Parts: sequence; C-alpha cells; structure tokens
Amino acid sequence: MQTSPALLPEPARRIAAWCVVLLLAAGVAAVGIWLCAVFRTAVTPVLLAILGTALLGPLHRRLVRLGVRTSLAAALTVVAVLAVVGGATYIVVAALIETGDQIVASLRQAATDIAEHLGAAGTSLDDLAKNAKSLLEKFGGTAASGVISGISVVGEMLATAVLALLLMFFFLRDSDRAAGALRSLVPRTTGDLVEAMARRAFEAVEGFMRGTTLVALVDAVLIGVGLVVLDVPGAVGLAALVFVTAYIPYLGAFLSGAIAVLVALADRGFVIALWVLGIVLAVQVIEGNVLQPMVQSRTVQMHPAAVMLAITAGASVAGVLGMLLAVPLTAAATGVLGELRTRYGARPEDGP
Repeated sequence: MQTSPALLPEPARRIAAWCVVLLLAAGVAAVGIWLCAVFRTAVTPVLLAILGTALLGPLHRRLVRLGVRTSLAAALTVVAVLAVVGGATYIVVAALIETGDQIVASLRQAATDIAEHLGAAGTSLDDLAKNAKSLLEKFGGTAASGVISGISVVGEMLATAVLALLLMFFFLRDSDRAAGALRSLVPRTTGDLVEAMARRAFEAVEGFMRGTTLVALVDAVLIGVGLVVLDVPGAVGLAALVFVTAYIPYLGAFLSGAIAVLVALADRGFVIALWVLGIVLAVQVIEGNVLQPMVQSRTVQMHPAAVMLAITAGASVAGVLGMLLAVPLTAAATGVLGELRTRYGARPEDGP
C-alpha cells in the first residue's frame, strides 16, 4: 500500500511545531502577567515577601541552628527587617532631603552651562532647565488627579508593607513545610521535578538579592568616599542614590553616575567632573570584574541583554516596581530553565 507524501517537508513541520509551542508559552505568559496586573494588590506583597525571605533566610536559619524556636526566629528576623529597612530608609531620605536642594540646583546649573556651550541648539535645554519646576508641578497635578486622596495612597503602601511583613513571617516560619505543600499541589509523578525547579528558582533569587545588596553597599561606599574627597556637594545624598538605584542593574548605575558627574560639573568644574567620571567608571569596572563574579559565582548568571530586556518589560508592565522585580523574576526563570536543562539536556554520551 503506497503512502501519500507529506504536505510539508520535515524541517518545515519542525519549525511549525516549535512555533505552536512558542505561541502557547507566550499565551500562558501573557495570561499570567494579566492576572498579576489585575490582582496586583495581592501579588505585590507576596513578591516583596519572597524577596525579603530570600535576603534574610540565612539569618533565620542561623537562629534556628542556635536553638531558637522557629516562630521566635521568624519574628526576630521580621524585627530585624523593620530595624534595617527603617533605618536605611531614614538615612537615605534624610540625606536626600538635606542635600536635595544642592543636587537639584547643581543639575539646573549644569543644564544651563551645557545650553550656553551648545548655543542655539541648546535653547531647548535652557528652557527645560528654567521650566523644570512648573513641568514637575503640572505632572504632579495630572498624576494626583487620578488618585482619590494622598491619604489613600499612603494607606495602600502601608497596608502592602504590613501584609508583606506578615507573609514574610509565615514564609520563614513554615519554610520547612514548603516542599510538602508544593508536592501536594502537583501529581505524584512530577513532585520531584517541581520541587527541584522551585528550589533552583528560590536559590537564584536568594543569590541575586544577597549579591545585589552587597554590590550596592560597596558601590555606594566607594563612590561616596570619592565624592567626599573631591568635595562634591551632596556627596551623602548621591551615595544614597547610588545604593538605591543599584537594585536596577546597569540602568541604575548609569543614572546615578550621570547625576553625580553633572553635579560635579556644575559646582566644581570640568576637571573635578572628569575625576568623578573616572571614579564612577572605576567602581563599575571593579563591580563587573571582581564583585559580580565573586558574589554571584554560585548563583544563576544572566546575560546583560536578558537583564536589559527584563527591565524594559517590567517598566512597561508595572513602572518602577516592575523594574525592581523584573530581574529577580528573570533570575528565578533562569534557574528553572537551568534545572530543566540539567535533567533533560543532551548528555555527552548521547552524541550531538
């Protein structure tokens, strides 16, 4: 019996099959992002609690090993979060408030100087510098028009923070039951795989949070010391800005470094601005060649292109919060893919 020839050759059928798989994956991802956007009030505290648990999980485990009860250790860890985050927020806000006027004035002066050097082409920069305050007021009025009241916004932020802390307490206290709870939600035959993927994803997020915090602290200290030595105004506030923006890889360092250089250019002149630029570039070289490989050698390392795409996608979905959460979520996805590749990838004895 003669078989009829296939409508498409084998390579075309493989491409079609992969296209179907990619479309299904994109559809599932789109639905997941849409659901997260719809239920962002509940999703945001969960994600923040997971990040906090990943960052302070080692402290909780150390307390448990010292003989502290699990619940008490989780409570002490949450109290440590309140003390550290509250203290750091106070220092950053106080530094920015104290030196904020100097930084803004220096930026406006730098914009004016650049406009004067550019001549006619810099007229728009000069106008923008002069009208910056009115533009910000108009933008603030437009943004505030869509909000019921400022109190409701503050209340929502406080509710999110309190819920995140409570969830962090439960995540830390019941961390030993997480594997069993996860297994109960999936078929028995896939329990090992799901648990392994979850562990790999959490380890990736844990490594990212610890590594990023350490790198941000080192960057802020080195750049802050350099700015103090060069007598740049607002050095403490600029160092605080470096620490905060370091949680947005690549883009945050560029923004904080550019602001530091502009402030130095306006108040200390071209030579000091070059020195500040050299310090910022030197710190970035140390970070990229020493700190990042050292602190992330045991975690998932992501390609810079993937990081930039993740930040862009996060910003388009959830603004600044999306930029902050995009890279940890990408690290978790990379960890899951790494686990799948380890289990189902081609082995050396299988051949090419």
